[in-house]
Amino acid sequence: MSLGSMRHKTGTSQGGFGIDDRLLSCARRSRKRLGTNHFGFGASTIAAIYKDRWQVELFFKALKQNLKIKTFIGTSANAVKTQVWTALIAMLILRYLQLKSKFAWSLSNLVALLRMNLFTYRDLWAWLDEPFGTPPPSEALPQQQLLAFA
Repeated sequence: MSLGSMRHKTGTSQGGFGIDDRLLSCARRSRKRLGTNHFGFGASTIAAIYKDRWQVELFFKALKQNLKIKTFIGTSANAVKTQVWTALIAMLILRYLQLKSKFAWSLSNLVALLRMNLFTYRDLWAWLDEPFGTPPPSEALPQQQLLAFA
């Protein structure tokens, strides 16, 4: 990976604000350019910060796609932290189930089928290993037999 750094003023030729900024170019497989106005860090540090920030973006993308979180319910800092921690715990549990099962689950398929089978009584570990097998016959509870009219 090669990094380059160049300092210039943004927008001065178009009548802009004339802000001092820095353009980083990173060449690995494809050439990427990063703009920053932080001159205190080296080019490799700025590239590492952008790389870490991208991991955070991918995490929130996975939350929105798999857990169907479109917006945060609360707006206070505590409400947002609680919702992020809850989503993180849910993602960890789902990832654990995915890794422990013998079936080759994709995370999105696991979430979808868990959502469909949420209110059925089955052994979770047996279902994870063989999700498309027939469920064991369930015994009717006495309260359910009262409703049987046949």
